[in-house]
Amino acid sequence: MDPTIRRRDLLAAAATLSAVPFAAVRADPPARRYTVRMVEPAWIEVAGGVKLAARLWIPEGGGAERFPVVFEYIPYRTHDGYRFLDDRWGQQLASQGIAFARVDIRGSGNSEGVLQDEYLAIEQEDGVAIIAWLARQSWCNGAVGMRGLSWGGFSTLQVAALAPPALKAIMPMCATDMRFWNDAHYVGGAPGLTNLKWAAGFEIVMSGPPDPAIVGEQWDSLWRQRLEATPSIAARWLEHQSNDAYWRHGSVGLDYGAIKCPVYIVDGWSDSYAESAERLLRGIKTPKKALFGPWGHIYPDLARPGPGLDWAFEELRWWRHWLLGEDTGVMQGPLFRFYMPYATPAETRMADLPGRWASEAEWPSPNVQSKTLYLADGALQAAPPAPGSLPYLADKTVGLAKPEWIPYAVAELPADQRSDDARSLVFDLPLDAPLEIVGVPVLTVKVASDRPVAKLAARLCEVTPDGASWLVTTGLLDLAFRGGPLAEPSRLTPGEVYAIVLPLAVIAHRFKAGSKIRLSLSESLWPLVWPSPEVVTLSLHLGDSRLTLPVRPIPAAEASFPIPTTHPAFSRGEPVLKITEAGALVEVDGAWPESTNTVEATGETLSGRGPDMVLSFDPHRPNRSRWTVTQASRFRRGAWDCETRVEIQMTSTLRAFHVRERLTALRDGKVAFDRRRSAAIPRRFS
Repeated sequence: MDPTIRRRDLLAAAATLSAVPFAAVRADPPARRYTVRMVEPAWIEVAGGVKLAARLWIPEGGGAERFPVVFEYIPYRTHDGYRFLDDRWGQQLASQGIAFARVDIRGSGNSEGVLQDEYLAIEQEDGVAIIAWLARQSWCNGAVGMRGLSWGGFSTLQVAALAPPALKAIMPMCATDMRFWNDAHYVGGAPGLTNLKWAAGFEIVMSGPPDPAIVGEQWDSLWRQRLEATPSIAARWLEHQSNDAYWRHGSVGLDYGAIKCPVYIVDGWSDSYAESAERLLRGIKTPKKALFGPWGHIYPDLARPGPGLDWAFEELRWWRHWLLGEDTGVMQGPLFRFYMPYATPAETRMADLPGRWASEAEWPSPNVQSKTLYLADGALQAAPPAPGSLPYLADKTVGLAKPEWIPYAVAELPADQRSDDARSLVFDLPLDAPLEIVGVPVLTVKVASDRPVAKLAARLCEVTPDGASWLVTTGLLDLAFRGGPLAEPSRLTPGEVYAIVLPLAVIAHRFKAGSKIRLSLSESLWPLVWPSPEVVTLSLHLGDSRLTLPVRPIPAAEASFPIPTTHPAFSRGEPVLKITEAGALVEVDGAWPESTNTVEATGETLSGRGPDMVLSFDPHRPNRSRWTVTQASRFRRGAWDCETRVEIQMTSTLRAFHVRERLTALRDGKVAFDRRRSAAIPRRFS
């Protein structure tokens, strides 16, 4: 998924970080500093004679000295769009003896070929070939590492699962192990809004023009080839509505043993991929470390919310240990380090969260004990209540206070949940003393539906003494998937009672004395996911329905934390988010400000808009829901002026999803390509 670091983010980050010289990067033990030679472009030939565009940062050692290399592999335009980040990491690593390579995936940036989907087998095969090419270079010692965030984390895991011999260690950040269950497309089996937003962004990536300054006069024909090859990707993703072979490809969670090299797992509690990161920590069998911070879908040194970390310090310890054989101390100490927040990101508006760094020597940890709370009428309690049932009629909108799968701005954060709580079944537990959790809360309930298609959504909140309800973690399940991630889904039999196990997203949080733990249940969350086709009444059966919390006793002291902390203060910018409720009808308009950035090294001006959205929903008529997402990207330098625009709209009927997509390209302000497509996709389960 992504690109997460939008151009407006780069501008803000650059302003914040420009005052921090690369020489300020610390290492333990102190390292020799090298001058750095940057090679651009470097061409790497892979299968079919296709040449991939790369940039290389190589330490200048002199003599016979050879260096390991760390490789990052994404489709986000190393020559311009991600140049700032690539320059930053390349300089920091290479100046201390670790070469860095950034390669644009086949069909992206200035690489040859076309890109027609995420995580294709050819992409992974190319990754293996790139690693072999890097290991053969005269300046390389034969040892290669791989790192990356989001798509870069996905590709790191997927290439590592092919076990290329020169790949000695990896560092996946904010990445998934199961593509259907924990990616931008489906949430608990239900189609997500992020599926449409990422589809628009990905079409921009697939159809972006190569740069004539790098590829020459053929750039125009290559661009046309990309435009023609760009598929209706939102429709394709909606065609695969279960964990079929399409999604299982590239899902390393099906066989953790395929990864043979050491792994450093990095994520943040505010990132939805933390679910996968926790499973990776449990499943990987090679030497491993894990670190979860308070931040979202972003690098630890650009953390928001903070505090952040001097991440070059930790990366250098990791790579020197596994690529150079130095004893840097990185494998000493606890297996799992994590931040224990004392508040939620919404309470600080994405500023630093109060809390502390904590750790566990193993995971799962014997220090974490299960605390079972039974659902009674309005309460959570230690003992089971008498049998009974609670009806819930889903004729109301729940979810406006949690609109985004991954929030990137303050406006997208989960707001005070009281309005959604008032439209849900609510169960409270007052606290006399603080209570800390770390791990996966699990909801086990017995529930019946009067319709064959229904969902169950759970929100775990902390209700503070002033009555505010702050979202700690969530879980959502399309009940067709009640058998678990590998079982064949099926629709419900109306009226039948089912035992449902719903894991919530992994989290660490300190509930304060005087607060309440609140569990809120609803049939769905909109606009997080597409609504069920009919208005549903759920019947929740009490008696054995329960919430299990992973409680960690509060220690007198924590193990020392070795990584220097930082406090980045840049803002990503803020979208204008407007919610209008007129009776039952709800409309959501969201628009990001247009971003513009001049890349001094290339002379380009990059600009873009979106993803912007216009959403509507009537809970009494769920098939009148409509999502429309638009995005645009423009590249300009002298007489070269190219722009791509994408618009995707989704509606539904009782039996089908309907998707309309439009891809437009402008050259010198005039339309050079314009294609519209539509598809009707049968609703199999949702």
